[in-house]
Amino acid sequence: MLIMITAIAGMFLATPSFPPVNALIFGTLGIALAASAAAAVNHVLDQRFDEQMARTRNRPLPTGHVTQRQALSYAGALAILSMVMLWAWVNPLTAVLTFCSLIGYAVVYTVWLKHATPQNIVIGGAAGAAPPVLGWTAVTNNVDPHALLLFLIIFIWTPPHFWALAIARRDEYAKAGIPMLPVAYGNDFTRLHILLYTILLVIVTLLPYLTGMSGLIYLGAAVFLGGVFLYYVLLLKLRTDERLAMRTFSYSITYLALLFAALLIDHYLTIRLL
Repeated sequence: MLIMITAIAGMFLATPSFPPVNALIFGTLGIALAASAAAAVNHVLDQRFDEQMARTRNRPLPTGHVTQRQALSYAGALAILSMVMLWAWVNPLTAVLTFCSLIGYAVVYTVWLKHATPQNIVIGGAAGAAPPVLGWTAVTNNVDPHALLLFLIIFIWTPPHFWALAIARRDEYAKAGIPMLPVAYGNDFTRLHILLYTILLVIVTLLPYLTGMSGLIYLGAAVFLGGVFLYYVLLLKLRTDERLAMRTFSYSITYLALLFAALLIDHYLTIRLL
């Protein structure tokens, strides 16, 4: 859902009016189908790890409700339908970028990065940061610098978001042999990096205002939401209560959704006032 919120936001931010109907409908469906295909492939490739973790052991493959063959057939059908839809009814650029994102998450991240380095989520975050760019290109058929700014926000947001979860699930990741940052370097080291990335995130979220992409409504929301995020992260850094990790993780999801909502509200209210 968060992927689709940011993709649709990219569509609306790309135009001063309402996005073209074909881009809005088929772009949204195409991106959603590709994201679902990538998730299904991830489930297949990670089945033996999912079986060892409480967070994932009830997924369809570990429980036996779905076979690997069924899951791969499902993923293939979704991916093909997504590419046909985006290529034929949106534009080829969006189809190509969406395919690259699918491969980036389902193969590069899941197969290699996730198990190769504690910086897995930093590098692999590029795939998860793509949706607003995909939404933007679905409307404009080009990659605008403002779309890349939305990409940058999500790219910087991803490490503190996932590392908070990794702290909460550290023992499970360790049992599964996945070298997440808390497993490789410990919780204290990870808390410090969550804090540093969050500070950087708050700075980066000011760029839409500083570049003229958005106005004071967004600026106020970004400062407030970023302040609350920093509050959670500072608590996580200063206290040893492990429940704070999940609270920080949960807030990070709300944070990103509200930040993009503020971008949209500012975008259309500013246009109306002009």
